[in-house]
Amino acid sequence: MQTTPEPHLANGSNLITTFHLAQKAPLILKRQSSSVETVAPSSSGDDKSALLCTEQLAARFGMTDERIIGLRGMYEEAVAENPTRLEECLQTYDLALSENPPVLKRRIALLRSLSRPVDAISSLINLLDAVPTDAEAWCELADLYHSQGMSSQAAFCLEEALLIVPNSWNIHAFLGEILYSSACASETTDCSQLLEVSIHHYSRSIELCTDYLRGFYGLVSATSLLGRNRRLMDHSRDSSPAQASLLTDKLLDELTLFARSRLDEIVRSRSSDHQAWKDNQGELIAAKELLHRLDKSPL
Repeated sequence: MQTTPEPHLANGSNLITTFHLAQKAPLILKRQSSSVETVAPSSSGDDKSALLCTEQLAARFGMTDERIIGLRGMYEEAVAENPTRLEECLQTYDLALSENPPVLKRRIALLRSLSRPVDAISSLINLLDAVPTDAEAWCELADLYHSQGMSSQAAFCLEEALLIVPNSWNIHAFLGEILYSSACASETTDCSQLLEVSIHHYSRSIELCTDYLRGFYGLVSATSLLGRNRRLMDHSRDSSPAQASLLTDKLLDELTLFARSRLDEIVRSRSSDHQAWKDNQGELIAAKELLHRLDKSPL
C-alpha cells in the first residue's frame, strides 16, 4: 500500500547507522548469547545471525508467541530459494492461524508476494471481520482492490479507514487518487462529480500536511482536468445545463492557480536539496513534467 510521507534526512542517517551496527551482529551475539536486546542483522544480509536472533527471542518469549512466529516466518521467506519453499512458508502460516490469528497479516503479505491477490483480498476481509478498526488493513485492502481495477471497492475501504484515522493526509490523498482515476476512466456524467470529491480529499490532504507534494500534485491534476471539462461543456452546443456545485468556476480557477504555485515552490525547494529527497526523485520528476505540460496549455 503503498502512500507515505516523504522521509527526512535523519532517516537516511539512521539506516546507515543501523547497517553498520548490523554488521557487528555476529560478535555481539557471541558475547551476549543469552541477551535478546541485539541488533537485527537482516538489513546486512546476515542470515545466520538473523536465525540466531530469532532463536534467542524464541527462547525468551516462547515459540508460540505471535511475534516470534511472524519473525520466524519472515526469516524463512528471506532464505527461501524458490516458490516451492514460499508455498511451504504459507502452509506454516495456515497451521499457525488456528491458534494465532494475528499471523494472518504475515500470511497476507506472502500471498501478495506470490501474486495471489484474490486470496489476499479474501484473507483481508476475514481479518477485518474480526478487527474492523484496523486502518492499516483497510488501506491494504484498498490497494489490492485498486490493483485489480475495482475502484469503487477501493474507495469504500479508504472511507472506512478515514473513519478510524480522519487526520491521515496520505489516506486522503490516496482516496483522491482513486476518485481521480475513476473520473478519468468514466464516460458518464458522473465524471465531474468524481473530480469534485477528489478535489475535496486532495484539499484536505494538503490542509493536514502543507508541504505534501503528492497531495498538491493530485490537486493540480484534478482541478486542471475539471476546469477543462467545464470549458468544453460551455462550448458544446448540445450540452445540458451544468448541475449546481459549491465549487464555482471562479473558486476552481483560484484553487488551480494556488495549487500550481505551491507545487512549483515545493519542487524548486526539493530540487535544490537533492540529498534530502534523493529517495523521492520519481515524484519530483513527475511533478516537474506535470507543471511543464500545464505551462504549455491555458489554465
